[in-house]
Amino acid sequence: MKHVKTRAAVALGAAVLLAGCQNGPDRAESAEAEPSASAVPHGHVGGAEETAEQQPRLVLADTRTGEIGVLDLVTEDVTRVGRVEGVRDIAGDGRFAYLGTAGGAHVVDSGAWTVDHGDHAHYYRSKIRDVGEIGGGRPEHVHSDTALTAITFDGGARLFDRTALENGSVGEGRPVTGRPGKGPVVPYREHLLVAGTGAAQDTVEARDREGEPVASVAERCPQVRGTAVTRRGVVFGCSDGALLVTEEDGEFAGKKIPYGHPVDAEDRAVAFDHRPGGTTLVATAGDDAVWVLDITERTWKKVETGPVVAANTAGEGTPLLALTEDGTLSAYDLATGKRTASTELLAGASPEQIASAVVEVDTGRAYVNDVAARKVHEIDYNDDLRRARTLAVDFAPTLMVETGR
Repeated sequence: MKHVKTRAAVALGAAVLLAGCQNGPDRAESAEAEPSASAVPHGHVGGAEETAEQQPRLVLADTRTGEIGVLDLVTEDVTRVGRVEGVRDIAGDGRFAYLGTAGGAHVVDSGAWTVDHGDHAHYYRSKIRDVGEIGGGRPEHVHSDTALTAITFDGGARLFDRTALENGSVGEGRPVTGRPGKGPVVPYREHLLVAGTGAAQDTVEARDREGEPVASVAERCPQVRGTAVTRRGVVFGCSDGALLVTEEDGEFAGKKIPYGHPVDAEDRAVAFDHRPGGTTLVATAGDDAVWVLDITERTWKKVETGPVVAANTAGEGTPLLALTEDGTLSAYDLATGKRTASTELLAGASPEQIASAVVEVDTGRAYVNDVAARKVHEIDYNDDLRRARTLAVDFAPTLMVETGR
């Protein structure tokens, strides 16, 4: 997750959720027999059902009642998970949702995920379940990879075993030793990426899984705020632009993507949203504009949107989606910045309810939570923002994050 936000479901940077495809058999769940390689489907995950298509779901939370539910976007069924008192934030990593409270993070397994191998993907579904509570204070950042989930609290960061979470247990977690200071801890390529402090405060460091320094990225990143994990590397927001950190053969390198001109502190990008697997990121630019960061082209574009509440994009060939304070959803051409469509989406909602809305995107649809109407709007962003479905739930979906992607 980028920084956990009260009113935003933040798309967490999970590189890949499970191990890569294997030619040989996976370990059988039963100890009685080990199947042959020919008996186990390519990409098999024990205990889960592989499906032919993606299984998108939305984890929803009502901050007033603490009610938690999972909306299956294929069947339209809502599974009630329980209540989390004092829930105020949400983040996801493609499978798990992390519900933040003043005392910690509550973990929910949405039971849907995608294993992306670049040239192909596998889609899985399993039982929705409440995994449990992680104490430690209000979570600030969450990031995951195939092996670890790193949660940063105000007092430090802890690492949680991914396999344990998949088996329904949060465990105790272990602290990141020698952590240099505040800021996210990002598991990446069997290492941890962290922001430096003190004499190294404008750098990004690579550490081993025990927290010991391995390398420091040469390119500077002043005042690190905001992170996103993409297929091309990890993006860190800097006061003068962004830093893209990559790894090849154990060597970490950074490529700077500068704004190109001075940007006031209140207008800089500090929290990124994007489609999982996409290489186009968006971030609010002050109160009335949106930054579009193209990782492939290494460019920034500022789109004037008016007072914006939430924004997102599925990337190249699709529009920028921006929800403004009046409840209007608009589409903007990524190349020109011109508005191409708009719709009054959240009619009748109060300013506070509109402020709770987020825009989640996948490869064909966008989803916006409507707190006032107790609904989720499914938007076809390639068809002039046509409202494809309106999905009703029986509690106010104040917080929302998509999984299964």
